Amino acid sequence: MSAALLLVGLGNPGEKYARHRHNVGYMAIDAITDMHDFGPWKAKFRGEACDGALGPDRTKILALKPTTYMNESGESVGAAMRYLKLSPSHVVVFHDELDLAPAKVKAKLGGGTAGHNGLRSIEAHIGSEFRRVRIGIGHPGCRERVYSHVLGDFAKADLEWLDPVLKAIAEAAPALLQGDAKFTSALALRLSPPRPKKDRPLNQDRA
Repeated sequence: MSAALLLVGLGNPGEKYARHRHNVGYMAIDAITDMHDFGPWKAKFRGEACDGALGPDRTKILALKPTTYMNESGESVGAAMRYLKLSPSHVVVFHDELDLAPAKVKAKLGGGTAGHNGLRSIEAHIGSEFRRVRIGIGHPGCRERVYSHVLGDFAKADLEWLDPVLKAIAEAAPALLQGDAKFTSALALRLSPPRPKKDRPLNQDRA
């Protein structure tokens, strides 16, 4: 198939990792593919892949969840990108971000890896000029707690922000076809909708 975008969710395969903060990229891709009725998942490109379409023009999209484990995600992403004959700028990677507060989401093209092993692997295989959707999970406050924080389950309290954020990402996903700025704007509208204007009282004649 030909596709305009390759959407990649980062995570580790297996039930024991499913609710880890490190797997929020998987969660985002699942939310997108569920909401937009993508086809069934199939084993492909050393991962799980499914076809779908986004936007009013029904632009073809391939969604991918590498099953290589995080440290080798680039093998899966590189194989899919080359098969689709896409450039790195048409690869959008959803991943957890320690340096963003919980519920904050930012999109950008290129940049560093900030010690993220999944991003580091992708960069090694396709270069740094791919798009990233960074989903904030917050920092535990000290380096010693980073490993257990990242590879720990989301707490029940986190679901109050996590579920709405994943839903908003899925709703805003078609805007990715128009670039990161459009996606960020569409996401912001869903997470912080403008308050309705109050009706002004009709002018009354004074006695």
